[in-house]
Amino acid sequence: MTERFDIVIIGSGVGGGTLAHTLADTGARILIVERGDFIPQEDKNWSPHAVWGELRYRTSERWLDGHGQEFLPYTHYCVGGNSKFWGAVLYRLRREDFSELQHLGGVSPAWPITYETLAPYYDRAERLYSVHGENGSDPTEPPREPFPHPPIEHQGRIALIVERLRALGLHPSHLPLGLLRPGEPDGCILCDTCNSYPCKLRAKSDADVCSVSPALERDAVTLWTNSYVGRLVTNGSGDKVLAAEVTREGQPVRVEAPLFVVACGAVNSAALLLRSASSVHRDGLANSSGLVGRNYMAHLVTMLGALMPPRHDTVFQKTVAINDFYLRGPRADYPLGQVQSQGRSHAAIAKAAGPPGSSRVPTWVYDAWFARGVEWLAMSEDLPRPDNRVTLTSDGRVQLQRMASNAEAHRELVTVTRRLLRKVGAWYVARIPLGVFNTTHQCGTAVFGADPKTSVLDTWCRSHDVDNLFVVDASFFPSSASVNPALTIAAQALRAADHIKETHLK
Repeated sequence: MTERFDIVIIGSGVGGGTLAHTLADTGARILIVERGDFIPQEDKNWSPHAVWGELRYRTSERWLDGHGQEFLPYTHYCVGGNSKFWGAVLYRLRREDFSELQHLGGVSPAWPITYETLAPYYDRAERLYSVHGENGSDPTEPPREPFPHPPIEHQGRIALIVERLRALGLHPSHLPLGLLRPGEPDGCILCDTCNSYPCKLRAKSDADVCSVSPALERDAVTLWTNSYVGRLVTNGSGDKVLAAEVTREGQPVRVEAPLFVVACGAVNSAALLLRSASSVHRDGLANSSGLVGRNYMAHLVTMLGALMPPRHDTVFQKTVAINDFYLRGPRADYPLGQVQSQGRSHAAIAKAAGPPGSSRVPTWVYDAWFARGVEWLAMSEDLPRPDNRVTLTSDGRVQLQRMASNAEAHRELVTVTRRLLRKVGAWYVARIPLGVFNTTHQCGTAVFGADPKTSVLDTWCRSHDVDNLFVVDASFFPSSASVNPALTIAAQALRAADHIKETHLK
């Protein structure tokens, strides 16, 4: 069976969803192919036991590490992708992130575009994803237009901590949050199951709610769920994709189009290109540089639990960031990273995601801790290393090889943050490193650039090797910076969509 469209977009996350939304008004017949399905709106959306204990929405697929050992990635196959489970923190990269930047662990490479190139697309992306924030309070914020919406105000204990941080001479700032109509009858209720949960009210600014579902209101846009793309097929010379081989509801379908967009996430996009090897592209599609799958990055992340008796009733605590150490530590002339407050934790999360032995701790112990604690995230840049890479085993399974980079700077950030939290009232600060197989914020496996020898994609995210192939997820990132990547994915998808309108669709 063969189907034909004008554009095929593989993946419905932030990259693919944003691009589909932007092209929906062109009249082009667009197919979005998603290997998962819609997340149902149900009470279990907000159940810590269902989401974390039963892993109700997580993929059951196992990947392999560099030693061939299986592990369960933090990945969700669904309409909207991992954005359904994000905490909706939508940061711009700092201006300095686009230039070469010396870190303790090595050099963060320059991007082939500047902050000013993406700035107007950041503005558009913030409007599309309904970002709430405040100008002027963040010492690292680049020049920008005002946020589309006012910030989410700090509550209870978080407001007290912010006051104490300012008294110490620091500059706590509001997190830029993508939330829909907070405080309105049909909007966000600022609950304690936002971060890492799907929103039962569809009031979180994820790719499904803000991009895919609105795009589907256009007759020319079609979505296939439960559809897996096994490989892309090119013409004889290998410079054009002719078709995608899709398994839809268990049945094989060949889908032809003049234009293909890959947006499966940095790991799975690399895997698809590698699976699409042929006699012309022996090392994988679009891989003449040999860089497809290489330079995998995911932030160095440590969760910190600050015990601050007595009990507190702050419900929505994910509102504040500390960026004072983003470009320089308190005693060193190199970047350390960022600190963010996190959503309220629950015993089910601690048992599922904690270090070995966590599951044996009685639930009441966690409940007592979380009733008195505030959770934080310390996040540092992961530097690109060619040997940190995605490969395929002989039977086609994803294998992720990774060694930590810039680890010493991250340890220093954790030390500085623990000391800081004690100064603002914490009795004890527990730390939980997420380890080298953190698969959130994944990026870098198909880097963009001007030189085909040192990059996979051009600066519009089009393959150097294949004329009608784009990759619009975080695969294109040359560096990971130290902020959440989603808004940059959306901004570049908007930029790529404008380029497609002016070239392929004109």
